[in-house]
Amino acid sequence: MEKNRAIEQLQPTAVWQNFKALTQIPRPSGKRDLIAKYLVDFGKNRGLESFEDEAGNVIIRKPATPGLENLKGVILQGHMDMVPQKNASVNHDFEKDPIDAYIDGEWVAANQTTLGADNGIGVAAALSVLQSKEIPHGPLEVLITADEETGMYGAVGLKNGTLKGEVLLNMDSEDEGELYVGCAGGINGKISFAYKEEPVYHGDVAYKISLTGLKGGHSGMDINLGRANANKLLFRLLKYVVSSFEARLASVEGGNLRNAIPREAFAVVTVPEEGQDDLLTALSEMEATFKSEYGVIEPGLKITAEPVDLPEGLMPEFVQDDLINSITACPNGVLRFTPGMGDVVETSSNLAIVKSDGSSIQVAFLIRSSVESMKEELCSMIESVFSLAGAKVEFSGGYPGWQPNFDSPILKVMSAVYNEKFGKKPEIKVIHAGLECGIIGSAIPGLDMISFGPTIRHPHSPDEKVNIATVAKFWDYLTAALKSIPVK
Repeated sequence: MEKNRAIEQLQPTAVWQNFKALTQIPRPSGKRDLIAKYLVDFGKNRGLESFEDEAGNVIIRKPATPGLENLKGVILQGHMDMVPQKNASVNHDFEKDPIDAYIDGEWVAANQTTLGADNGIGVAAALSVLQSKEIPHGPLEVLITADEETGMYGAVGLKNGTLKGEVLLNMDSEDEGELYVGCAGGINGKISFAYKEEPVYHGDVAYKISLTGLKGGHSGMDINLGRANANKLLFRLLKYVVSSFEARLASVEGGNLRNAIPREAFAVVTVPEEGQDDLLTALSEMEATFKSEYGVIEPGLKITAEPVDLPEGLMPEFVQDDLINSITACPNGVLRFTPGMGDVVETSSNLAIVKSDGSSIQVAFLIRSSVESMKEELCSMIESVFSLAGAKVEFSGGYPGWQPNFDSPILKVMSAVYNEKFGKKPEIKVIHAGLECGIIGSAIPGLDMISFGPTIRHPHSPDEKVNIATVAKFWDYLTAALKSIPVK
């Protein structure tokens, strides 16, 4: 059946037209030239003050609707980049190709790639407000940050004094009907093993082991769902085949983004020729074991092994063993839930990337916590494990959490507007993800902030989709809120 790709015909038309335009502009994290130029030109073409700051953020200003100049200045905030994830079976270049978005029942999805609704829908809504001549609002600024998904570098580089607004509406949340007033902080962990390759035994044969078909997902939003981490499963498998079948590890590659739960992982191993049948049997048994453990959550889990040419070299046995043991032992997933808040995750880690290149192995983590001391404790745990294995351990790119203010004026306004429009109160929540509010709030003291958005599922994975009906509610809510901003 032919997919319906006419998403620009959905309601509200302005938002979907702007989102469709964004899907046509390659904008993976770290490649902002095309999207930044588009956004700056979008503002300038409408006669608005529009510029790119030193950190690569785009700021567009629109004067207040006549008669509403006395309202507090509002900053509509989102991020321009998207997570580039795709299924191995699809040929897609995120630096050149547009996103193939289509209507799938009640949702908009993409063809085996991330959709970019995170945070394209929020950006599209901000652009729609800028271009409208009908929506009443006070003094308005749109802040579209750079490289949020790889380290929030745009927000980190934002200088105090760049913005004039007093209220920030972050549009990067992913559950309609929920208002977020706090978020976790985070930090990147980088682990390095250096080695010099050893010769391959020429009586051995080589196999590429592939662990694929996992769901992956957002390492903050989805970390509590019990999904498998491809790197952890692969190294569990490697520990078994190395200890049982004289296997040797030549190379490994798993995951590619620090904030995405890895869906696929690969390793090249060698084994004595007479032991290859036992290896293949063991892999089949491990697949059955993993399916018995994760079958309900990960129905697509698959382990395959294909013969390949002998590699040029092997990891030294002691490096191989240290790597396997440390990754097997390192903490991954939810470490602790927030005391007294049920299933709200407080502290977690994501073993995001493991990659070798013939002379080194790089391991990357993203550690999150809403409690600074617990973030430090989890870093200490990871450092201890890998230091014992002789690796170099570094932490960088730390960013603060956003501590909730339940007496926030904008929270009271947004709650009242939601109740008036939809006949029920919104849920007030703290999110286990790195919203930029914490960073922006530290750069602009006293900023009154809140985060909201439409319903998005499976961000940071090729299953990403956005619910059509909630985009309409999100838009109605945003436009109603702009009229209700407190006076200065």
